[in-house]
Amino acid sequence: MSTKMWARSRFYSAFYSKRLRKQKSCYNSSEKGCGNEESMKNKKLQIFGLVLCLVFPFICFLPGCESAKSEPFVFMQMCDTQLGMGGYQHDIETFRQAVKQINALKSDFVVICGDLVNNPVEKEFSDFNKIRAGFRVPSYCAPGNHDILGVSKSKPYKNALTYYRKVIGKDYYSFEHKGYTFIIVNTQLWKTPLHPEETKKQDLWMAKTLNTAHKKDSPVFVIAHHLIFLKNPNEKNNYYNLPLARRKELLDLFVKNGVVAYLSGHLHRTNVKNYKGIQMVTGETTSRDFDNNPLGFRCWYVYPESITSAPILLVSPIPK
Repeated sequence: MSTKMWARSRFYSAFYSKRLRKQKSCYNSSEKGCGNEESMKNKKLQIFGLVLCLVFPFICFLPGCESAKSEPFVFMQMCDTQLGMGGYQHDIETFRQAVKQINALKSDFVVICGDLVNNPVEKEFSDFNKIRAGFRVPSYCAPGNHDILGVSKSKPYKNALTYYRKVIGKDYYSFEHKGYTFIIVNTQLWKTPLHPEETKKQDLWMAKTLNTAHKKDSPVFVIAHHLIFLKNPNEKNNYYNLPLARRKELLDLFVKNGVVAYLSGHLHRTNVKNYKGIQMVTGETTSRDFDNNPLGFRCWYVYPESITSAPILLVSPIPK
């Protein structure tokens, strides 16, 4: 192992363990609602994240690490900031808290897996952008169904996709980071046939982008909102997953072109699966979790020989 790699691994270990020790979670809070059982669950989650931060950098001792093309890096995954889902002021404050914690951890960047707001209206997008501007690292957003359709599934907001592009930016695009390619997609174009021409454009663009990354031997992360599947690839269509025909098409394309992980939101509870070596991870939210787990976000650790992630809880007390 080179001196440079050793120094880098020691830096990541020391830095992230120090930062995580500073986080106070519900298990050491006297706030109402933090009972013994919930406290122990939170404590285990925090300890797991801390242990991972301490141990994971030393995976660089694995053979071949020195010759790998990419440098190690860390990024954060946020899901469903969805201002208004858990109570508007509550969601404002939890989003602010997440930005504060992510800035303290000094990751390379952050991705937000859709449902930025509850309804695609000016005030909600304006408040989202004001808080998002507080990040000290680059942030990359994927659109969710609420960003395009709002609360109503049958009566989508008129020109919502155009408005999203105006106030947030592109709804599908890519960027490269230390040898990896990150592809952000608009899964709503695959979920409902509201914009068939736009769906076709995204399909052609994504196939081309994946092919380019594959030719460069660049592993790919796909950042999205909808899950491809919840439990297995052949399950029936439901509100959370993508249509079966599209599902099979995407999975085949991902396997063929070196996708290593598919990051999503939408479910409002953590869901971790693996499909032929592709990590399928739906992360924690900052608005409301249906499984009653603590609110938070997810930290991804990317090393030449291994990729993993762990939850980081929002510092309590969480605003009511």
